[in-house]
Amino acid sequence: MNQRILLVEDDRNFGDVLKSYLEMHDYEVNLATDGELGWTAFNAGEYDLCIFDVMMPKKDGFTLAKEVREKNQEVPIIFLTAKTLKEDVVEGFKIGADDYITKPFNSEELLYRVQAILKRSGKKADLDEDIKIFNLGKFNFNYPLRQLTFDSDNGSMEKLSPKEAHLLRLFCLYKNDVLPRSIALTKIWGEDNYFTARSMDVFVTKLRKYIKKDENLEIVNIHGNGFRLIDRSEMVEMK
Repeated sequence: MNQRILLVEDDRNFGDVLKSYLEMHDYEVNLATDGELGWTAFNAGEYDLCIFDVMMPKKDGFTLAKEVREKNQEVPIIFLTAKTLKEDVVEGFKIGADDYITKPFNSEELLYRVQAILKRSGKKADLDEDIKIFNLGKFNFNYPLRQLTFDSDNGSMEKLSPKEAHLLRLFCLYKNDVLPRSIALTKIWGEDNYFTARSMDVFVTKLRKYIKKDENLEIVNIHGNGFRLIDRSEMVEMK
């Protein structure tokens, strides 16, 4: 079954071009030409990805995305915009966007971003929420006991706080992929705002200190999106 995309773009000609291009690559695309029609379409069907133009009549893309996020926290959202202001980009990611593409852009670029996001979200859908024990490089992480044990140092162990343990578990589930900041904040802190984001940064710093004993492990910032826990030993094995 083809993956379904909701495309909301008020420029009908441009929207038709994008729709045809994505359909050529085996996606099923529903095109709506304003925000209100987009909201109606979203409620009438199930989608694997949403692509919203920001500047639209009746209801802009940001407003539409906020309504979508109130109903569904998981469906990926890509914003299309002619605006390049940093404030607008930040606003988009605060709402919960997965990507942000500035017009004009190459259709192939959009396709690659769609493919990457759907691959990542498909992996997230397959995550086993029942996993409690993780092998992380030279560490063993017991989530229920909140114990992080370093195997190469006579089994030295760190006892994590509840939030540290919860955050590390999310990193393990998303290992070598981007953990979107909005998902971590919503799952652990219950809301995504400036203060919870600063709190999360503190806990990320603590986790970096814990895992620095293993030179193959690193938590890196993904600007405007979130963080990525890299396990280089596992990446070498996959080559």
